[in-house]
Amino acid sequence: MSINSRRDFLLKSGLGLGAGAVSGLLPGGGLLHAASAADLVDPLAPKQPHFPAKVKSVIWLHQNGAPSTLDLFDYKPALVSLAGQEVPASFLKGIKTSTQGGVGKLYASKRTWKQHGESAAWFSDLVPNIATQADKIAFIKSSVTVGATHDISILKLNTGDLSPGRPSLGAWVSYALGTANPDLPPYVVLYNGKNEPSAGSVNWNSGFLPAVYQGTAFRPGPSPILYLERPELRTAEQQRASLDLLKRLNNDGAARYSADTELKARVRSYELADRMQVAAPEAVDLAKESDATKELYGLNDETSASYGTTLLRARRLVERGVRFVQVVTGAPDGQTEITSWDAHSDLEKNHAVNAKMIDKPIAGLLADLQSRGLLESTLVVWTSEFGRTSYGQSGNGRDHNPWGYTQWVAGGGIKAGTTYGATDEIGLQVADKDKAVDTYDLHATVLQLLGLDHLKTTFLNNGRSERPTVVYGKVIKELLA
Repeated sequence: MSINSRRDFLLKSGLGLGAGAVSGLLPGGGLLHAASAADLVDPLAPKQPHFPAKVKSVIWLHQNGAPSTLDLFDYKPALVSLAGQEVPASFLKGIKTSTQGGVGKLYASKRTWKQHGESAAWFSDLVPNIATQADKIAFIKSSVTVGATHDISILKLNTGDLSPGRPSLGAWVSYALGTANPDLPPYVVLYNGKNEPSAGSVNWNSGFLPAVYQGTAFRPGPSPILYLERPELRTAEQQRASLDLLKRLNNDGAARYSADTELKARVRSYELADRMQVAAPEAVDLAKESDATKELYGLNDETSASYGTTLLRARRLVERGVRFVQVVTGAPDGQTEITSWDAHSDLEKNHAVNAKMIDKPIAGLLADLQSRGLLESTLVVWTSEFGRTSYGQSGNGRDHNPWGYTQWVAGGGIKAGTTYGATDEIGLQVADKDKAVDTYDLHATVLQLLGLDHLKTTFLNNGRSERPTVVYGKVIKELLA
C-alpha cells in the first residue's frame, strides 16, 4: 500500500473510533506540515521547564461577552456622584470611542459595595461568594487590549494576535511542557450551555505549531467528545487489532519516508483516542463527588448548575494532570435570551443572571482547590476580551471598553490579596499607562509561573523564531510571590 493510499485510508475511515474523534485532536482533520513539525516520536512527552515552576496547571476562566468589571470589582464613587452627566473631556483624552453607540452619559448601576478580607478589596453585591475568597485573589485593575469587537479581541486574548493563525496560549503550554497524563490531552476546553463558544476552535488551535498541541473540546454531558465511544458491534479486541495493523503500516512508511511526520501524528491521535475512551468519561463523571461538593459549586441551583458542573470538571482534570483547562462561559440552563455577558442594554438584568451563574461556582472552585491542596499547584485566571464603559448605551447598558478594566489571578506563586494598577476616577481608562497590562503581559506572567521564559519559548516557523508573546510582553513581577 502506498503512503498516499494509506493516508486516504486513515482520513476516510474511523476504524471504530470515528474520524470525528481524531479530527477533534487535529483541527479540521488536518495533518502536520513536515517542514515545520517537530520530532513526533512522542511529541507530548513531559519536558522540563526553563526554571522551577510555581504551578503545574492553569484554569483559564474566560467570561465570554465582557462583563462590566465596574459593576463587579472596580468601585468608583465618583462615577456614582457624576451619573447622568456628560463624560468630562479630560477622561476621553487619547482614546477613540467610535466602538458602537457613541458616548452616552455616565451611568451608575444599582450596586452596593463592601470591602472584604484582610486585603479590604471591594466587591459588589453581584458577587458575594467570590468576595469570601478575597484574600486568595490578586487583582489586575489596569488591563488593556486592542480591538473592540468580540471575536477579534477574544482571538487576541487567547492567541495574542488579531488575525487567525497563531497558536493559543494553551497550545504553547502543551508544546513547551508536554503532558503529565498520557491518557488525557494536556489542553482541554470546557464550556457550559448548549452551543460551542463563538468563533470556536480558532481560539484553542495550534496555529503553526504541530496540530497535536491544539486544545481538545469537551462538550457538556456524559459523553464529552464526539464519536469517542466504540461502536456497539465492535469489540475492544477488534479495535486493538485495527490499531496494531495501522501502527505496523505506518511504521513501515515512516522507515521509508523519515521526513514525513504526518502519519506519526495521526496514529498517535488514534492511540490517544483509544485510551481516552476510558479516561475522558471518568474524568468528567461527577457521580463519586459528594453532595456537599456539588452544593459548593452551585449544582443545586438551575442558574449556576451548568457552570458549576463545568468548573467541577475543571478541578477533576487538573487533579489528573491536565496542564491547561480553558473554560468559556455560556448560557445558564433555562436561559435563551441571555447567552453571554454582552450588555449593551438592560445591564441590570444581564449581569444579575450571569453573576449568579458564575459567583458560587468560582468561589467553590477556589475553596475546593485549597482544601485539596491543589491551589498551590494551580493558577486560576479570571479574564475577558475587554471591559465595559463607564458611560451608558441604550439608556441602561454599557459599550465595549478596551482602555481599562479588571482581571484577576489566584493560586500558586501569586501574591494574594494585592492589587496591581488602577483605572481613572470613573473607570474608563488606565490611570497610569506605565502599569497597563496587555494580553501579552498576562500571557508572559502565566508562562513564568509555569516555569517558562516567554522569550525562550520558541518555535521555528518559515525561518522565523516565533514565541507566544510575538514581539511584546513583560512579566508582571509585582503579582508574583
